[in-house]
Amino acid sequence: MDKFSEFVDKHQDDYVKKLAEVVAIPSVSGTVEHRPEVVRMGQWLEKELTRLGATVSMRNVGKQTLEGQVIDLPPVVLAHYGSDPKKKTVLVYGHYDVQPALLSDGWNTDPFTLVEDDQGRMFGRGSTDDKGPVISWLWVIEIHQKLGIDLPVNLKMCFEGMEESGSEGLDDLIRAEADKYFKDVDCVCISDNYWLGTTKPCLTYGLRGVSYFHLAINGPGKDLHSGLFGGVVHEPMTDLIHVLQKLSTPDGKILVPGLMNSVAPVTDPELKIYDTMDFNMKDVYDAIEATVTIHDNEKDTLMARWRYPSLSLHGIEGAFYASGAKTVIPAKVIGKFSIRTVPNQDPKEITQLVYDYVKSEFAKLGSKNTMSITCDHEGKWWVADVTNWNFTAATKAIEKVFKVKPDLTREGGSIPVTITFQDALQKSVLLLPMGRVDDGAHSINEKLDRSNYVEGIKLLATYLHEVAAIVIP
Repeated sequence: MDKFSEFVDKHQDDYVKKLAEVVAIPSVSGTVEHRPEVVRMGQWLEKELTRLGATVSMRNVGKQTLEGQVIDLPPVVLAHYGSDPKKKTVLVYGHYDVQPALLSDGWNTDPFTLVEDDQGRMFGRGSTDDKGPVISWLWVIEIHQKLGIDLPVNLKMCFEGMEESGSEGLDDLIRAEADKYFKDVDCVCISDNYWLGTTKPCLTYGLRGVSYFHLAINGPGKDLHSGLFGGVVHEPMTDLIHVLQKLSTPDGKILVPGLMNSVAPVTDPELKIYDTMDFNMKDVYDAIEATVTIHDNEKDTLMARWRYPSLSLHGIEGAFYASGAKTVIPAKVIGKFSIRTVPNQDPKEITQLVYDYVKSEFAKLGSKNTMSITCDHEGKWWVADVTNWNFTAATKAIEKVFKVKPDLTREGGSIPVTITFQDALQKSVLLLPMGRVDDGAHSINEKLDRSNYVEGIKLLATYLHEVAAIVIP
């Protein structure tokens, strides 16, 4: 792999330019306005993959209702490169859509213009989540071609454009194609997460699930003037705040009765893992740009992030939020919150516990307003077998590229497609991160360090070679 690494180092500016090209496509999946841009990003991948000689299929996965309009879902890009029956087949997954981003949100630069600072940090929406990793698979193919090196595995690719908006349509496609397009897959690799810290790579074998709730309070038939009707009507916002505050405490304790009962107990071997992690609180403080963590030590922080559930309040729809003062009583407000679930919690059981508790707490208010609650998404947690040969190959790849043994980590976030692949294909799935913990995915000033991008391309290629070389038990 020496020639491969030298080529990447020499031509890294070319690949940075390509990253800038895709960052410039505002493929925000959550708005009708940007749907053509999401499609354009999918077409960009189709064109590049075709140029490289891959066989590409743009799969239509149906329609959705968004902002009151029925529109087509973005295509899922299915591609394969190589079909040698003597080689192993690796499936790689990524997503080409991004979170919304506006300069007015607090970005230091235009979010859809890749800007590199003097520390090699490349800022731009989608740089690390997930366009950088996705296009790196293309460069792995391209560099093998330019160097005249045979790609040691058959590569199948599944790139979607709805990951940031619930991956609508993808699960059905995977299940439908499990014994067709995906039937000869030997293992799955996903690069859509991050190092535990900023200096040492890791392999991720577990994710929390996520259940997302909308809690609506309906009151008057229209918004009212607080001078005329304050103290006269039951106010939806007041009801909502009272119910929301009953969900959790400021120190992170979830108050929903029974929710913690099914959490897997902590074992002694697990406790020892936390003591060996290359992780310190400074990494957390740097990532959040503050020191407002609930816990002040590494072990409790990691356990809170990985192996215990959490409940987060995200926002209130229908409330006045602009600058200035407006004395309005909203007629309807919708509180949004989510619960990150862990082994061995059942998402459907969690949903029912939340429903029952919220209804009980609202009833205690004695309000004449009406309340409704829905769970729009129930994504299950995922844990993999780290003794599988797929993880062994990835470990060897990291050791060769970074000269260090990776930490085996779980992660607090959720990638629902992970468990879909594992269940539908019955194959090993691993997460091979490219970016760092401080990349700021979903936040302002999202970035990918040039060094992570360059070394990440080398890592993905080395991983494929290690997969090819390993003997499956």
